[in-house]
Amino acid sequence: MSLAIFDLDNTLISDDSDHLWGEFLVEKKLVDGDDYAKANTQFYNDYCQGKLDIGEYLSFALSFLADHPVEKLHQWREQFIDEKIRPLILTSAQDLVEEHRNKGDTLMVITATNRFVTEPIVKLFGIPTVLATEPEFVDGRYTGEYVDTPCYQDGKVSRLTQWLADNQADLSNSTFYSDSHNDIPLLEKVTHPVAVDPDEQLKHHAIKNDWPIITLR
Repeated sequence: MSLAIFDLDNTLISDDSDHLWGEFLVEKKLVDGDDYAKANTQFYNDYCQGKLDIGEYLSFALSFLADHPVEKLHQWREQFIDEKIRPLILTSAQDLVEEHRNKGDTLMVITATNRFVTEPIVKLFGIPTVLATEPEFVDGRYTGEYVDTPCYQDGKVSRLTQWLADNQADLSNSTFYSDSHNDIPLLEKVTHPVAVDPDEQLKHHAIKNDWPIITLR
């Protein structure tokens, strides 16, 4: 199989779904507004700078899931997708996904954002496989903890390596599209790394390594 792998945030959609989910919770007064908004923004800034403490962030982000029944969470998530995410879907990104689908490539999204937030977004693109950070789910409720390796930086390489082993696949003729320098470890593993509307660090790295740079905006 030829894998076509896509980052999600600021690649297939034109913003960060993780940060937007936090903003949505604040807007709907589902969390303590000022404190939550400040922490949400600080964590996002840390991510952009490549210095996010992923364990600390996940404790913050997943605690909300543990505080509410799953039925209510799904209602809020559906509202979030309609109000915040659908307007951010990039037509050029949809076209790129379809181009790979028509070539018979195996489509995958790999994202640091947790599966609760990302799974329905990935479905909007008709992509069947998503590797994401996994919230722990026990006896019909989220626990606020996570399982497996967080799908972030080198963790994306670890998670994809395990998926390849489980599916008897490899990275021959593989492509990975991402906007973020946090994804350089995985970009360096694939056959065809592509920088998509990259941040400055990734742009510099892509130019230095003669990687293609494209825009989907």
